[in-house]
Amino acid sequence: MREKFVLILPNIRSGHNVGAMFRTADGAGVDKLYLTGFTPCPPHVQVDKVSLGAEKWVPWEHAKNTVPLIKKLKKEGFNIVALEQTKKSVSIYTWKPKLPLALVVGNEKTGVTANVLKYCDTAIHLPMQGKKKSLNVSVAAGIAMYNISYEIHDQDF
Repeated sequence: MREKFVLILPNIRSGHNVGAMFRTADGAGVDKLYLTGFTPCPPHVQVDKVSLGAEKWVPWEHAKNTVPLIKKLKKEGFNIVALEQTKKSVSIYTWKPKLPLALVVGNEKTGVTANVLKYCDTAIHLPMQGKKKSLNVSVAAGIAMYNISYEIHDQDF
């Protein structure tokens, strides 16, 4: 099966966040996770605890560096989409996903880096109402994964 919707997790610090994203990816129908850089990989006590087994059946792969992975996926026809607030980012609620799609989420402190952003086809953001203007990476990724799944499954979700 050729993947249509994948998630790229570059340099995520927390195994709890990675585990939560495995579990949510399973529920949202993500085809594969790419764990890059120092993102914790299974088996890992925090990842395994929070994912509740999803790390055993959701396909995943580790890549040392994010940019070569993105370049490879682009050659395969993937639209590379960063989940990041930028001057040019568009609301996830007005943006329409095009398959195949790779969603890149950012590190808990630094977000999606400028070096990775320059290889992305677009950046999307979640509109924020509060003062903080940010969410936990696994929460933001979860909202994005479900929104994308809803859109790509013709609202039959």
